Amino acid sequence: MLSGLAFCSPVIVGLLLFMAYPIVASLVYSFCRYSVLRPPTFVGGANYAHLAHDELFYKSLVNTGFYAAIAVPLGIAVALGLALLLNAKIRGLPLYRTFFYVPSIVPMVASSVLWIWLFNPQSGAINAVLRPLMGALGLGEPPGWLADPAWSKPAIILWSVWGVGGAMVIYLAGLQDVPQELYEAAEVDGAGPWRKFRNITLPFMSPHLLFTFIMGLIGAFQFFTPAYVMTNGQGGPVDSTLFYSLYLFQVAFFDFKMGYACAMAWILFLLILAATLLIFRSSARHVYYAGGERG
Repeated sequence: MLSGLAFCSPVIVGLLLFMAYPIVASLVYSFCRYSVLRPPTFVGGANYAHLAHDELFYKSLVNTGFYAAIAVPLGIAVALGLALLLNAKIRGLPLYRTFFYVPSIVPMVASSVLWIWLFNPQSGAINAVLRPLMGALGLGEPPGWLADPAWSKPAIILWSVWGVGGAMVIYLAGLQDVPQELYEAAEVDGAGPWRKFRNITLPFMSPHLLFTFIMGLIGAFQFFTPAYVMTNGQGGPVDSTLFYSLYLFQVAFFDFKMGYACAMAWILFLLILAATLLIFRSSARHVYYAGGERG
């Protein structure tokens, strides 16, 4: 037993130092006033009480909720649509699959810098295409994207859809497991494409959809890097892209309010936990596992 513990000790020590200790420390600091440069001072629930009166806290929650409510379902729909298209038997299929998957492995910082250029209102490639089209239709100038509070969040949502290749691969793998004999039987019964998709494809894909929805929701709550890079860490314009994790970062490393930031981190953890449990409880009747029963 001692020999086994000795061999496992590097992993155990690493988990204790780099996972268990930070988690416990952040919980303790959430009840303290802590600016890093001075020792922490216990203030009880003052940090949590202050959140109730922090306008930027609510603004960041609204921005994050808006992003999650649109980007996650839209990303799933686009990824599933691409997977259905790329599941067809056509020539050059591996090339198409690679083409749509590559954006998902581009580093976030690099892709964010690329999209800053694409979203440039004056010289960006997107507006260069939209400007003559909108002019011909009499719609005026194209959107200002990251420079316009009304279009900044849609711009970041558009960026997120560009990288749905990871979910697309998961759906492709799921489509390979759908029994083909069910489609053949449905065709014999006169079922059209929509009925086959609704009654065969979706039930067999439901576990994959549930997984990507939960992971996408968790990622949306923790959305940070593109918003930081595209707005230079400010969450502008007019706090329209001040997402929760970005505001938490500002509080911790701009204002050095580590105790307050820890309280925000634990609120974020509770929100993610509650959302995940709610999804699991509400989806049990709608998820079908091959060889098993719903719920």
